Amino acid sequence: MDEELISKKELLELTGISYGQLYRWKRKSLIPDEWFIRKSTFTGQETFFPKARVLSRIEKILSMKEDASLDDLADMFSPDCGSLSLDRDEVLRRGIALPDIVDMYAELSGAGQEFGINDILCVYLLSRHITSGDLSLPEGRTMAELLKEGLIRFHGSACDLILARKLGVFFCFMTSPPCDICADSGFRVIAKINIPSVIEELKLKLI
Repeated sequence: MDEELISKKELLELTGISYGQLYRWKRKSLIPDEWFIRKSTFTGQETFFPKARVLSRIEKILSMKEDASLDDLADMFSPDCGSLSLDRDEVLRRGIALPDIVDMYAELSGAGQEFGINDILCVYLLSRHITSGDLSLPEGRTMAELLKEGLIRFHGSACDLILARKLGVFFCFMTSPPCDICADSGFRVIAKINIPSVIEELKLKLI
């Protein structure tokens, strides 16, 4: 599942932003360092970006920068959510997850009535991928167990969650990019989930 890239020149032309804006946003951590990918081309070294993610991020920056400072936007886009927590009713009220998913996760994890940010992230992903048909309930439990451990290990760092199957057997694992996956033809990736992007979605729901 190689991600489509866009060159710096194409990005600046497509979005209408300047070289100076792009690198100012980089210095302010609005665009992560790891999105600046140096590759060799026939003209020498050029900078490329993950196309879908960088275009989405720039669109959000441009739409929000009049109402928020760059520091506020940097906090919005940061993968670190600090000590945020919500009770069960608030998780449901904000449409983060369905009641059955919240109750299943609470029973599995012992979260009780209070959900920390890692718990909120887990129920959000569980609800999204179980209701879409990507995962069965037992597979969802496996994913939740992995997420609970992986989010502690990768705390505050960029990471991806990979959901896959081979011969009907479910696999899930977490990686820290850049990480390319090469697997045999029987290994089917169901979803590659960028955790910072999901946290960003959640923050927009929680503000």
